[in-house]
Amino acid sequence: MGNSNDNNNSNYPFSNTEGDSAVQSVPKLDTPKMYKVILLNDDYTPMDFVVLVLRRFFAKTEEQATQIMLDVHKKGAGVAGVFSLEIAEMKVMQVNQFAQLNQNPLKSTLEEEP
Repeated sequence: MGNSNDNNNSNYPFSNTEGDSAVQSVPKLDTPKMYKVILLNDDYTPMDFVVLVLRRFFAKTEEQATQIMLDVHKKGAGVAGVFSLEIAEMKVMQVNQFAQLNQNPLKSTLEEEP
């Protein structure tokens, strides 16, 4: 902790004990980039397996999972969720490993949000 008589606030970069008393501005933090996790259609993975993946790894309700699964089936791809880069990478890895373990060719990928 330091000397209690020490008036130096060097440990607090935004505290100014000398000079003018104007309001200090805090540096603006950029919003982290977000990434979509996308499930890709294939001709072999059963629809109920896609719903299971969406419920298990993306906490979707049965109705939400079914709608996304239909997007995957009809449009060729569906957005499972939007996350920070680290979380998106983890979700992609989990889905791809789970599909492989269950002998399904389901693939997922990530794409930066515009």
